[in-house]
Amino acid sequence: MLTALAGLSILIIGDSHLTSPSHLITPLHEALVQQGAQVHTLGVCGSHPTDWLEAKPGTCGGAERIGNGAVTLQGQAAATRPVQQLIAQDKADLVVIVMGDTLAAYDKPAFPKAWAWQQVSGLAKAIGATGTQCVWVGPGWGSEGGKYGKTFNRVKFMSAFLAANVAPCSYIDSLSFSKPGEWGTIDGQHFIQSGYRAWSDAIVKTLPTTDAVKAAKP
Repeated sequence: MLTALAGLSILIIGDSHLTSPSHLITPLHEALVQQGAQVHTLGVCGSHPTDWLEAKPGTCGGAERIGNGAVTLQGQAAATRPVQQLIAQDKADLVVIVMGDTLAAYDKPAFPKAWAWQQVSGLAKAIGATGTQCVWVGPGWGSEGGKYGKTFNRVKFMSAFLAANVAPCSYIDSLSFSKPGEWGTIDGQHFIQSGYRAWSDAIVKTLPTTDAVKAAKP
């Protein structure tokens, strides 16, 4: 199949949206493989962007998937790995970052802007320094309330903040893919399986339109 993604080596890193077989690590990973890409997905629950500049133990599990292999759940052994090291190992043409909810501080009255900027710019610039193209996928709407206290106002703010600060990465605005509350969740933040499938479909459709994918060379 000749697609814009065929032949690309794609590294996907992120938070808990990648750490369960029912989350993005199944539909997104498999869809990109079907498009002809070589895909390595690694998710660590609760991770922040600069955690991926080093090896840092996770706090609530993780998962990994390589190519056509099965999802490997990492449990207590879950840890981030330095993104530069992962890029070199995979000879990655493109890094896809799925992170936003862990930065939004939904349970806090004020958004931690300076800290969030250091987090986002730190990872984006580190990837950019390797010469590798990158795409940052922002958070979806989810549902208001729940375990994490997510609100539509804060996630909208978070998405706009990411859009303005992820350079040199391209940004994918996941809020444009659905209406607030349209995709059901189990806890306000993590979607039910149909939501993850819809999110994956929209990401895969949007990726080829990004400057990063247009510039990536297999």
